[in-house]
Amino acid sequence: MTMSRRTFMKQSAALTGVLAAGKFTACCQQPLFKISLAQWSLNRELFAGKRDALDFARDAKVEFGIDAIEYVNQFFIDKAKDKNYIGELKKRAQDHGVQSVLIMCDNEGRIGDPDEKARLRAVENHFKWVEAAKTLGCHSIRVNAASEGSYEEQQKLAADGLRHLTEFSAKVEINTIVENHGGLSSNGKWLSEVIKAVDHPRCGTLPDFGNFRISQDEEYDRYLGVKQLMPYAKGVSAKSGSFDAEGNETNIDYYKMMRIVIDAGYHGRVGIESGGDQMSEPDAIRTTKRLLEKVRETLANK
Repeated sequence: MTMSRRTFMKQSAALTGVLAAGKFTACCQQPLFKISLAQWSLNRELFAGKRDALDFARDAKVEFGIDAIEYVNQFFIDKAKDKNYIGELKKRAQDHGVQSVLIMCDNEGRIGDPDEKARLRAVENHFKWVEAAKTLGCHSIRVNAASEGSYEEQQKLAADGLRHLTEFSAKVEINTIVENHGGLSSNGKWLSEVIKAVDHPRCGTLPDFGNFRISQDEEYDRYLGVKQLMPYAKGVSAKSGSFDAEGNETNIDYYKMMRIVIDAGYHGRVGIESGGDQMSEPDAIRTTKRLLEKVRETLANK
C-alpha cells in the first residue's frame, strides 16, 4: 500500500515528538538530592595550617569529586570586607566549576540577645557576610539563634533579631537560615516556631542531623527535630562522626533520616559535615559521601 505524503508527514511528526519527549525525559532526570561539602569537615587541618582556606574549592572538586561548597567564616573571619580575598575565593570556585552554596557564620554575637543594643549589633555584624555571600554567588548565610531567658522570651528575641537580619539579606536576594546548634535552637519545635514567627520567605532552616543536644542533660529526638525543621529547610547538613565496617553512620540512621528529608519534598544540596577521631578528615569525607550516594541510590529505586 502506498503511503500518502500527508500520512507520512503526520507519522513522522508524531515519531519526532515521541523521540524528543524521550530525550527530554532522559536529559532532565535529576538525582533525589545533590551533595555539597561543608568546610568544617576539614577544620582540624585548616586550623593546623595544613590547608589553605583559599584552596577549598579546588580540594572539594579535585580531591573529593564534590562540585558545591559551604564556607565557614571562622577560616577567613577577618576577610569578609576584603574584596580581593572574596574575589579570589569566587575565582577559584569558578575555575574549578564549583558552586558556592552558603557561608556558615559564627562568633558574631547573639541574634537573640536580651539586650536590644547587643542584639542589633549582632544583626549588623552579619551584614558583611550577607554581602560576601552575594559576591560569591551563595544562596544563604547560616546563622545561630542563640538567646537567653524563658522558652517564650527566647523565641520572641530570636525572631526579632532574625527578622531584622532577613529584611537586610532579602534586599540582595540572600536567605538567612538557622541551624539547630545548641541551646533551645536544638529543640525542633522551638526553632520551627521561631521561623514561623519571623514569617518571611527568605528566612528558613538548615537542619543538622547531629546537633540536637539542648543541654548536658537534655537531647532532642533527632528524627522528630529534622521532620519539624524540614518544611522551612533551604539546606541540609549531613553530620557524621562514627562508622561501622560497612560505612554506615553508627549514631544516625541515614536511610531513615534521608527519607524524612525526601518526604518533605526537599531535593537540594545535602552538605557533608563529617568529623570524629575514628579516621582522618579526608577519609571521613569520602566515607560520608559514599554513604549518601548509597542511600540516594537505594531511595531512588524505591
